[in-house]
Amino acid sequence: MNKEIIIIGGGIIGLCSAYYLQKEGHQVTILDQSSMDVGASYINAGYLSPSHIIPLAAPGVMKKGLKWMFNSTSPLFIKPRLNPEFLEWTWAFNKSCSAKNVHRGITAIKDIAISGRDLYAEIKTEEKFSFQLEKKGLLMICQTDKMLEEEIKVANIAANEGLAVKELSLHELKKLEPNANIQAKGAVHYSCDWHTTPQTFMEEMKKHLVDSGVVILKNEKVEDIVVTNNKITSVQTKNKTYTADEFVLAAGSWSNLLSKKLGIKLLLEAGKGYRINSERDFGITIPAILAEAKVAITPMQGFTRFAGTMEIAGINHTINKARVEAIANATQKYYPKVQLSTTEKNTVECGLRPVSPDGIPYIGRSKKCKNLTIATGHAMMGWSMGPSTGKLVSEIISNKKLSLDLNPFHPDRTF
Repeated sequence: MNKEIIIIGGGIIGLCSAYYLQKEGHQVTILDQSSMDVGASYINAGYLSPSHIIPLAAPGVMKKGLKWMFNSTSPLFIKPRLNPEFLEWTWAFNKSCSAKNVHRGITAIKDIAISGRDLYAEIKTEEKFSFQLEKKGLLMICQTDKMLEEEIKVANIAANEGLAVKELSLHELKKLEPNANIQAKGAVHYSCDWHTTPQTFMEEMKKHLVDSGVVILKNEKVEDIVVTNNKITSVQTKNKTYTADEFVLAAGSWSNLLSKKLGIKLLLEAGKGYRINSERDFGITIPAILAEAKVAITPMQGFTRFAGTMEIAGINHTINKARVEAIANATQKYYPKVQLSTTEKNTVECGLRPVSPDGIPYIGRSKKCKNLTIATGHAMMGWSMGPSTGKLVSEIISNKKLSLDLNPFHPDRTF
């Protein structure tokens, strides 16, 4: 039976949910509080990364976070706040930084990321989209023996999970990237990873959805939700009341603010990331992560993107210049030829990624609301998992057989 569906949130998760729902014949409306041309879905590194199988909450991460707490240029910066929800998230994150959480998350993350990667290719072929989709892999570039050893351990886990990965000597690395002048000890190359230019995909998808009958309403912030007998009957914006049969909560870092109105506790923190673009040619042809600095570099359509940092500091879009400089300085340390100009650094943008305490997204229905499907909390993997999450949302609402096991992603799980 075809349904009327409202999706709250027009980022990568919301758009992909709309894409698969409209293919099932449902009437879909997207409500988004922004102009839908900024944010994490537009400024990310563009990676489709099955290689990122280790969840953010892993052994030693909290210890590093505490060490880096007073260093605003560190890769992970957690700003202390006397806020009950932040403190609860921090406690849950600390509990999740365990080998058990890593073991639980590896297969789930790998499967949904592989599915997402492959669905990008399927969408491109089926809809004749022109967005960049390249299969050059991802380099984890290391400057110290210690980091190289750590990355090789992760690579061995990935290989055991069936992912294509290879350790590279410095000679082999320079053979792959002969014009980039990389300073490193060595690298790990995940040939299983692909990359894209996010802005292009988002623009093509929005046009396709409108052409397919999806209603997209920008600058339409949901302010209240009306619930009767554990079912949403309507959502209220400043301008209008909207009714539907089913609702999807895909509002990224704002999702928990709305879920509270339903009595659903989603532990979420906004993880701010930054990006700098340069149109100069630096000879970089393969995406790379600078392992010690946690900076991502991606050759996109007509420019190179330098992105990074995870700043847990609440919902805000304040640009921290020290973190921008940290990205630029780290890049030059690994690629001496790359000296980002003041003009380039001044064009920096940031986006907020919704981070769950265990680093695993929330996907599915809560027992507290019969006609709501939740899809948020993807942290740094939202771009990789966008299409696969959208497909799962459609399968849930359409009562179809699920393409993946949703138990690891249950929104009612405890920490």
